[in-house]
Amino acid sequence: MHFWSTVLAVAAAAAIAILAAFFIAGPERIWALFGPADLGPVDFETLKRRTSPNDSLACPQNICIAKSDLASPVFAVSAPELQKAFAKVIASEPSVEQVASDDSGFTRRYVQRTKIMRFPDTIVVRFIDLGDGRSTIALYSRSQLGESDSGVNHARIERWLSKLSKEAPAVKTA
Repeated sequence: MHFWSTVLAVAAAAAIAILAAFFIAGPERIWALFGPADLGPVDFETLKRRTSPNDSLACPQNICIAKSDLASPVFAVSAPELQKAFAKVIASEPSVEQVASDDSGFTRRYVQRTKIMRFPDTIVVRFIDLGDGRSTIALYSRSQLGESDSGVNHARIERWLSKLSKEAPAVKTA
């Protein structure tokens, strides 16, 4: 009996020491051991989805060959106006950092971290001008760590599209 209580006490002390080191060093430094938080750009036209369930995609059919999880709405504003509306969406989100921008390609890349454990996810956004004062958007969100994301990336894209639809009017369908 004494042996097991000693083993349990040592295990508890080790767990507390590891947890303390995690928060003293900072989660961002720990996760950086697994690679950069920013997973880099994607080419929506040739994008191949991950085999693990830790990404999500919203993309117009005529842009992406990969299967989308969500439909990309068509907005009744130009791509530059949609970018401005999207900037308001980003400003309303916690722990988001813009890490890259390509104005000629209407593309932005962000890293958003989860609240407590600070897990990094990379989100690539492309604003697509359709002419006649209309535009749409392609969004790809993927996790740096883990085999599964418990639906975080999908929920993020749904939330961002919902917020965007409040900032920019969608085209009315007949």
